[in-house]
Amino acid sequence: MNLNYGKLKKGSLRCNNLGLDVLKNLDESLLTNLPPFKNLNTVQIREILDIATPVRIDLGKAVFDQGEVAQKFFLLLDGHIRVIKTTPDGEQVIALHITSGQLFGIAAGLGKTTYPATAIAADECLVLSWSNTQWTKFIAAYPGFSTEVYKIVGERLDEMNNRIVEMATQQVEQRVACVLLRLITQAGKKVPDGVEIDFPITRQNISEMTGTTLHTVSRLLSAWEKSGIVASKRSKVTVTQPHKLVLLSGASA
Repeated sequence: MNLNYGKLKKGSLRCNNLGLDVLKNLDESLLTNLPPFKNLNTVQIREILDIATPVRIDLGKAVFDQGEVAQKFFLLLDGHIRVIKTTPDGEQVIALHITSGQLFGIAAGLGKTTYPATAIAADECLVLSWSNTQWTKFIAAYPGFSTEVYKIVGERLDEMNNRIVEMATQQVEQRVACVLLRLITQAGKKVPDGVEIDFPITRQNISEMTGTTLHTVSRLLSAWEKSGIVASKRSKVTVTQPHKLVLLSGASA
């Protein structure tokens, strides 16, 4: 998703807390086509922007941690967020990736007082945040807000349910293929060699998404690179032959 920031360029942001003066430079058009704001008029969107706090999150930094008291909710304007769940025995599982234009950290909408997972910037991110005290006000004041929010929640639950089914029924090769296909669908960028996942992702990340070992993921990706199915370089993965990856996933081509 490419956003037009006008005078505000992500590369020019030098501090995490940008301040209200910079916020005024954010145009209402940033939210016009984004669920759950797409049914709002420009006056309402201006109201929302005027009470938001913009924050730049550097690669690898946490927006919030699992178990932290939920005081804010967020809209990802640019970048990608990796949602990580830590099990009681300390194992980390990547549950979701959030792409630009989506809300996240919506504990208030789920009736929770703490964040159920950790949100990490998968690349440099620009987000807007609001106090949780605004959540019920948004629902009451802006028609369609709650409808769109719960549609998003439903889609994420569907994705996580699909992941559970994959873990229970598929071989490791199929799971890894499914993850790569999902990522190029959600965050793929066309490049001369194929479709590149548009944020840094490591083999360790893929192992955490598929419930397998780093060794197994490395072995599979190395074999697929030799076969010309994928290419990887400096934490960037490109699927060069998506149709072959579809066959490896067990789906119909």
